[in-house]
Amino acid sequence: MAGRATRVWKSLVTAHPARTVVMAFAAVTLAGAALLSLPLSSEESGATGFVTSLFTSTSAVCVTGLAVVDTGTYWSGFGEGVILALIQVGGFGIMTMASLLGLLVSGKLRLRMQLTAQAETKSLGIGEVRRVLLGVAGTTLAIELAAGAVLALRFRYGYGESIGQAVYLGYFHAVSAFNNAGFGLHADNLTRYAQDAWVTLPIAAAVILGGIGFPVLLELLRHRRRRRTTGRRGWSLHTKLTLTTTAILLATGTVFTSLLEWSNPGTLGHFDWSEKLLNGFFHSAMSRTAGFNALDIGAMEASTLLMTCTLMFIGGGSAGTAGGIKVTTFAVLAAAIVAEVRGEPSSAIFGRRLAPHVLRQALTVALLGVGLVMVSTLALLTVVRAPFEAVLFESVSAFATVGLSTGITADVPESGQLILILLMFVGRLGPVTLVSALALRERTRRYQLPEERPVIG
Repeated sequence: MAGRATRVWKSLVTAHPARTVVMAFAAVTLAGAALLSLPLSSEESGATGFVTSLFTSTSAVCVTGLAVVDTGTYWSGFGEGVILALIQVGGFGIMTMASLLGLLVSGKLRLRMQLTAQAETKSLGIGEVRRVLLGVAGTTLAIELAAGAVLALRFRYGYGESIGQAVYLGYFHAVSAFNNAGFGLHADNLTRYAQDAWVTLPIAAAVILGGIGFPVLLELLRHRRRRRTTGRRGWSLHTKLTLTTTAILLATGTVFTSLLEWSNPGTLGHFDWSEKLLNGFFHSAMSRTAGFNALDIGAMEASTLLMTCTLMFIGGGSAGTAGGIKVTTFAVLAAAIVAEVRGEPSSAIFGRRLAPHVLRQALTVALLGVGLVMVSTLALLTVVRAPFEAVLFESVSAFATVGLSTGITADVPESGQLILILLMFVGRLGPVTLVSALALRERTRRYQLPEERPVIG
């Protein structure tokens, strides 16, 4: 009887790779919460409440950055180490990490493990999974080491930190930046470095590289070799879409942030023009799900908060450390709108026609995202006493795994924290992944229904 129950359980867990990813993320989140609940994880005497530990663990694993307690002062060195490990594991992907360990130990990947890793990395073919895993590991290590080294040198020679503290600060923020987590070790996050490009620009670079997605990074790294061996020229449609849309959104966010906050004494008003542009760019990059802030978010104009909500909701690239509905989803929906306005029968981008199921997927992800944000905002408004724009900002930040906040996170009651925990978890895994993981079985319709058109608009 026990053996049959075990087989049934294993079948439920491993029948669908997406389901395995969801359960693995949940298991690591609970394990992290248990570790953070230990008395040695905090500077204060006694154990940390489970909801606080669960919130922090979820925020770290889901690389969000929202925090109900100050990371640098509340948690001990052990607790900060646990948070850093959860950030790295969450950003790299639970199943990607497990598959990589299996590859290093046995030298090969089983088919089921390859399918699971494919669900996490979103690589296009099973045969590419091994190469993707090694590429992801190497790319992650290289970028984090480079960003950490620059930051450590700046903290050492620019701010007089000891060598050990400079290295710790540098690499903690580098790992947090590349994984788009937004956890910082200062109570004011990065506002003390708002005028220091040697700190903000390396962090922004790590955030952007982590946010465009591993498939794009790996294609860029392999581009020259592919041209030499196959003669193929140019990038794939996915890479073109991701890079183009990312550049447009970064520029748009920089311009709007700078203009809207130019004279605001609480944000950019006391900076010179170059520092205003620097912080406008930094805020635009962080709004793409990174969560660091060099400006006081609570002092921003309502128009800036709305613009930031839009950037957060769109997010970064697919199969990367960023959240949101993803820039490719936004680009596909924009192409569909343009095609419909022009009266064209199909959508096209960069000379390529988009398959109908791609548009359906984009619509599903976007509408599920809107629905989740609206429902969670309504739920939070019933338990949180804060202005509507602050609550909406918090909901979008949690869903898009950004971590930016107007300052209300610490004041959210436990019931509201549980709502944000669920929202961060769903936002990290993606609505479609979660729904497919919860589905009992896939259904294939073997017939076509009669076609009819309802009145639209």
